[in-house]
Amino acid sequence: MRIEEKIGRLLRDRKLTLSIAESCTGGLTSNLITNVNGSSNYFERGYVVYSNRSKIELLDVPEDTIKKHGAVSSHTAIAMAEGVKRKSGTNIGLSVTGIAGPSGGTIKKPVGLVYIAVAGDKKIEYKEYRFRGKRHEIKLESANAALKCLIEYLYRVSKDKG
Repeated sequence: MRIEEKIGRLLRDRKLTLSIAESCTGGLTSNLITNVNGSSNYFERGYVVYSNRSKIELLDVPEDTIKKHGAVSSHTAIAMAEGVKRKSGTNIGLSVTGIAGPSGGTIKKPVGLVYIAVAGDKKIEYKEYRFRGKRHEIKLESANAALKCLIEYLYRVSKDKG
């Protein structure tokens, strides 16, 4: 069973809903989730918020957060996950932001730097990744890592009950 099918089963069995905000993956994570038959029972919507303006306007990411920490930061990933959850009215918000390359990286924030956040009703978690490869490889690695973060979150929340 593929990870997106396991996620679907967990969400459906727990009567949870999901929304996703993606930047560097350009909708790939949402695509993987919606490849599962019946995903409309738990997947509400996905936003591709590539520009800073879209993060601010569509998800209410504070402009100061982006100015202070950058679009590729744990702070922005958390704000994106909280924003997509709130805007869509779902139980869980998942976000991905990063630098897929080949340009756009710096010494402090190199190509392949990705932040993923999951916001639920009582917990918010984030992870930092550093992927290597070509643009399409970094995008795919990022989307797969987002699914892994989500399923780990779902397993943890069921144990912690919140």
